[in-house]
Amino acid sequence: MTRGKDDLEDSSAPLIEHLAELRTRLINAVMAFIVGMVLAFLVAEPILQFLLGPIEATLRALGDPSPTMQYTSPQEYLFTLFRISMVFGFALAFPMISYQLWRFVAPGLYRSEKGAFLPFLIASPFMFMLGASFAHFVVTPLAMAFFLGFADVSSIFANLLSRAGEASGAAIPDGAAVVPTTNEGIKITFFGKVNESLDITLKFILAFGMCFQLPVLLTLMGKAGLVSAEGLGAVRKYAIVGILILAAIVTPPDVTTQLILFVVVYGLYEISIWLVRIVENKREARLRAEGYYDDEDEADAPAAAKAADPEEEFDDLLVREFDEDLAKEAAEKDGKA
Repeated sequence: MTRGKDDLEDSSAPLIEHLAELRTRLINAVMAFIVGMVLAFLVAEPILQFLLGPIEATLRALGDPSPTMQYTSPQEYLFTLFRISMVFGFALAFPMISYQLWRFVAPGLYRSEKGAFLPFLIASPFMFMLGASFAHFVVTPLAMAFFLGFADVSSIFANLLSRAGEASGAAIPDGAAVVPTTNEGIKITFFGKVNESLDITLKFILAFGMCFQLPVLLTLMGKAGLVSAEGLGAVRKYAIVGILILAAIVTPPDVTTQLILFVVVYGLYEISIWLVRIVENKREARLRAEGYYDDEDEADAPAAAKAADPEEEFDDLLVREFDEDLAKEAAEKDGKA
């Protein structure tokens, strides 16, 4: 009875230590997020002006000399700044959050697994920033030009004073705005809401940032043996259809923007196949160096068996390493006893 109780306490101790470590890492990550959110809130208004830059440029190109946004509820503008501070606060805190994740996961990884996981942890935010920049500087201006091109945005802003002067024949003081009489029907113009315009911009940034994670994700899956370059190449036609559907969903209904997204994402897919092939070649070279390949037997084996041998040998290697680690731990426990 005492022996069982001791075994239970010994087995529960590591779990308590892991939970305590997880709590510490989560607290550090949350504190980093709060600090990042506060710092982002201090510059939230300049960030908002930066995000709305493509809309401003489009309105000026369409003839609006003074692009204007509006909000329709007292708290709307403040909540918009809060939203910006949360998104960009997370971006500022991501290095610390990823570091806390790494510190929690790294002790349970082999040295080879650490070397495989760390580059992807660094590449992921870089690719996201690359996709977000592409969305902001390329896709969003095209989308705004498409959407706002349907509206006569200059009907009031650009011609307001000139029409008023022609109608009244009198001089208009600086800063005064008089709406002229018109018999042309109801004027339709653009009065953009801040939160809705920001929502479109952030959706593009998040969508393209996630799409640019494709090489990171597929290469990591190739490193784990879940996908292969040959398999990705075999489903290329299905990938093309999926990318076309994705382009139709996340972009405006104009052919130019959809074509740009398709070309970019499909290019990333081909790059992913190339990266996975590099990973497979390195794995095969390592297995050959360790003597798990026999060139004579490989030359006599059927083609299908040759294609399957590397994966099977790699799985056998992982099982062998796991068994060796278990044997070492058992030997250490017996030595302590």
